[in-house]
Amino acid sequence: MAREAAVAPRGAEGRMARAGLNAFFNIAEAWGLKDEEKRVLLGRPSKATFYRWKAGATGHPSADTMERISYILGIYRALQILFKDAKLADGWVRRPNTASPFGGRSALDRMLSGNVADLFVVRRYLDAERGGWG
Repeated sequence: MAREAAVAPRGAEGRMARAGLNAFFNIAEAWGLKDEEKRVLLGRPSKATFYRWKAGATGHPSADTMERISYILGIYRALQILFKDAKLADGWVRRPNTASPFGGRSALDRMLSGNVADLFVVRRYLDAERGGWG
């Protein structure tokens, strides 16, 4: 688990971190995630750090945390493109999936393994389904 500083970053880096965290918490809400699931997707920050972030404090998210947020943003975006109905898009992460990366489990089950590589696999799968990276 990476240690996260409690001091708010300044400048563009701080704005980017706050925007990323805000987007993450909005997506997590849309997906109906529990706090522990959110912590796992963020790379298991300490509970104190997590609840500071959730309350709106930025701190200094690690590069790993920011990479995770980037994948989750991409997953969310791809789902919004693939499914015109937001409820279908948001529900997809919980539905069992027989595609090879999931083996009958849901994408959320795969992402909750805690490995950043699993976020990448889900993102890559969705990007391939929608026909590209852009």
